[in-house]
Amino acid sequence: MDSLAELQRKFINLRLGTLIHFNSATFQFHSGDILDWEFDCENGSSARRYPFSPAEWAPDSIDCRQWAAVSRSAGCRFAALTAKHHEGFALWPTKWSEHCVRNAAVKTDVVAEYLREFRAAGIAAGLYFSILDLTAGIGRGSCGAYQKEYIKGQISELLTNYGDIPFLIVDGWAAPWGGPDYGLLPFEELDGLVKSLQPECLLLNIGCTSGLSGSDLVFFENAAGQTAGSSFRGPGVLCNKLTASWFWRDQDCIGGPLDIRWICAGMSECFPMNCAFMLNLSPDIHGRINGRLADAFDRIGKSVELPAPLEALPAGWMRRETQYGKI
Repeated sequence: MDSLAELQRKFINLRLGTLIHFNSATFQFHSGDILDWEFDCENGSSARRYPFSPAEWAPDSIDCRQWAAVSRSAGCRFAALTAKHHEGFALWPTKWSEHCVRNAAVKTDVVAEYLREFRAAGIAAGLYFSILDLTAGIGRGSCGAYQKEYIKGQISELLTNYGDIPFLIVDGWAAPWGGPDYGLLPFEELDGLVKSLQPECLLLNIGCTSGLSGSDLVFFENAAGQTAGSSFRGPGVLCNKLTASWFWRDQDCIGGPLDIRWICAGMSECFPMNCAFMLNLSPDIHGRINGRLADAFDRIGKSVELPAPLEALPAGWMRRETQYGKI
């Protein structure tokens, strides 16, 4: 078994994880008509209407230990935090931009806090990073030499300053919802950087559903209608959410218990296809998980049975289609 296949097998054996959406949209769009981010300014050619100031970043009770406890209650074995989402705000004090927590009302290095608490809880802690960056002007048709240096510089910080990162999830890169294509930023170029910094760090690309030419695992955003077919045998990962939005919305605390049956059924379909499942978790504007969502995670943990580990690669396991060179 080659090294990539072994890393893929180990990841699939984690089975269940969480994707933590906590970033500028938590404050910008926790109420109102916009759900997650300004989609139209990237895919509809509309002008930006909602720039974000770091001064607006003011979570007064960030509790990553609670996030980890909620994740463990569901049986999650891995997690990822939105270190930077499409709007471009960085949850760590990046040297590449002023648009980060260094200039925020609350200057906590959320990346460091998250990694410390999730590692302490025994959860494999990875990171999410958006290539699409509205504040830096990186998007469809716009990824020039300095912008590529900017992307690589920020990724290098995350993979150099925070210890071992088992996987990096990227988004907004040749995706249906926007971002530069592979002609502007080839997968080989970024994959080479990641592997040069951390050889065992998997590079996972949300929305890359056609094979392994642009991702170390096939990645389906199920909430966007992407799904693995019944013949799929891995390696893959699928993400979905219990609430209407990926980020916290004030309405999420209203109502009775969340229906977990359909999400548990989705997990049961994924696991036999060697597709890991990521369930979204969204801290509120204070930096805590609301009780209604925490209760749903606890009930999931009491309902879902994770399969036995894969000891060998099954028939039909997808292989890398091309050999990537160095940068």
